[in-house]
Amino acid sequence: MLKKPQANGFCTIDTPMLPPGWALLERELIRLKTEAVEAFYDHYFDDRGFLLCIPRWGGDDGPDDAAENMRGWTVLHALGAPDIVLDLYQKGWEGHLRQYTEAKTTEVPFARDGMYYKEFPVMFDWMHNGEGFAMFFLEGLSNPYDKKFQDRMRRYAGFYMDEDPHAKNYDPRHKVIRSMFNGSRGPLMRPSTGIDWAGDPIEVVGRFDPGHGERSFEEMWAHFKDYNEVVGDHPLNLATTTLALNAYMIDHQAKYRDWTLAYIDAWVERTRANGGIIPTNIGLDGVIGGAADGKWYGGVYGWGFSVFSPQTGKMANRPYFEFRSFWGFGNALLLTGDQKYVDTWRGVIEGVNAYKKEIDGKTMYPRMHGDDGWYGYTPEPYGVGAEAIYYWSMDRKDLARLPMEGWIAFIEGRNPDFPEKALRADFAEMRARMEKMRQDTTTPDTRMSDDPNGITPVQVGNLVRLMLGGLANDPDGYPMHCRVRYFDPDRRRAGIPEDVAALVERMTADETVLTLVNVNPVAARTVIVQGGAYAEHQIESVAIDGRTTPVHASSFTVVLESGCGAQLTLKMRRYANPPTLVFPWDRD
Repeated sequence: MLKKPQANGFCTIDTPMLPPGWALLERELIRLKTEAVEAFYDHYFDDRGFLLCIPRWGGDDGPDDAAENMRGWTVLHALGAPDIVLDLYQKGWEGHLRQYTEAKTTEVPFARDGMYYKEFPVMFDWMHNGEGFAMFFLEGLSNPYDKKFQDRMRRYAGFYMDEDPHAKNYDPRHKVIRSMFNGSRGPLMRPSTGIDWAGDPIEVVGRFDPGHGERSFEEMWAHFKDYNEVVGDHPLNLATTTLALNAYMIDHQAKYRDWTLAYIDAWVERTRANGGIIPTNIGLDGVIGGAADGKWYGGVYGWGFSVFSPQTGKMANRPYFEFRSFWGFGNALLLTGDQKYVDTWRGVIEGVNAYKKEIDGKTMYPRMHGDDGWYGYTPEPYGVGAEAIYYWSMDRKDLARLPMEGWIAFIEGRNPDFPEKALRADFAEMRARMEKMRQDTTTPDTRMSDDPNGITPVQVGNLVRLMLGGLANDPDGYPMHCRVRYFDPDRRRAGIPEDVAALVERMTADETVLTLVNVNPVAARTVIVQGGAYAEHQIESVAIDGRTTPVHASSFTVVLESGCGAQLTLKMRRYANPPTLVFPWDRD
């Protein structure tokens, strides 16, 4: 039963519950992932926090790949893993910033004085920058009061708010970031070259095994030789708003919110002006296609980006902007709750699919657009970002775009076995990766920075989906989107308390069904449940066994007696509060 809340907002669950299988798997997975982080760190990092590899610049095995070896660590801690995970991340992150500040190029002009400047990439694209800084962007979930975190976030945001004289990335008049290549030394205002992307020449045969399948440095260079059109704004640059959004969530300085919305609103208008399909090049004067000979589909990773692949000897379509850019509109949604930002990307999906046509008696849908119009047709409708669109809108029409399988089917009540199957699959994946680590015979001087990427043992997607009712976007360089999050008031930290397991079982536009269980048969546990990753959702009430208790706050506290648990139904108003990194006990 749910006992009557006390004056301080606590309520107690004292209904005995045998631990469900998913709960035991969840707790054990968190424990073993923590052990795996320790083993991985000992194997691939030194005492300074440096990755044991040859540090290089570039899109193949550059700084972003080095940082990605800590992928998921900050989220794992925010879920409730022991503090050693955060400690090792911080040691590795400090080492990473120092290692790539000291690392210099000989052939790449803008990185000759260091690949990082002011603890940030000198200039590169935001598919790679976002991947490399994704863990840091999510550090605030666990560590928002750390002065280094706060100072860095504000400094980095300043690179894009015209606050740093060395980083004139942003034109406030036209609301453009002036190049796809940008960073702490400003924008690259010339066509990029294969060397800019591939980094300095290296020997490959007999020493390295490049992760993209190249057999020589000549092939590494050839991979990028046509990656030239970077001048002008690009939708990948929407990721820069994650910096200002995080800076805003520290203490709600209005300038960060204002800049974020002004820049995202500019992209909303550009998309509208381009017939509902987001353009991939904006000129320095703010004109669509203005830096690509008038082609709205121009730019590296744009709608028309098809290049020769030396590994296969064939042309390859790489409109990679699409896998990151839609998250930018989610940043504005977090700040405002305004569904117009969801409408924008939904319009992109609908706009592309409107160009379907019959080919050999089959309905086919395009993926690319070039000088001769749409091409790259496939039998599947265009649907990049469709899961996020449904998650943000909770509109049943948006659900129709998604296959009724996996996690989506589970929260729709159609796949009850998903939690245990997904968690068991995570055990199998972690075991396989630890075996790869044990069999890895590379040495630091024969190891590329991305070699351990397939070994790092922290895949958090299923835990985020099941525990938080969230989207698994931790590698993308954007904030977390989830329905609930947990805090441990006894240890004064983020994350679900020891011995407590959680499962989000159903979600609608205004309701979340959540089971909490204390698997410890001896001691009680206290957990704070927060609406959203950043307290953006207001919890109006919580019901257990038909009894409803008002909350009217962004969080509430539950005492779980030993061996007890219950299913809770939360009534919520989504995106009702300004997002914040401040922990529940420090908010008014």
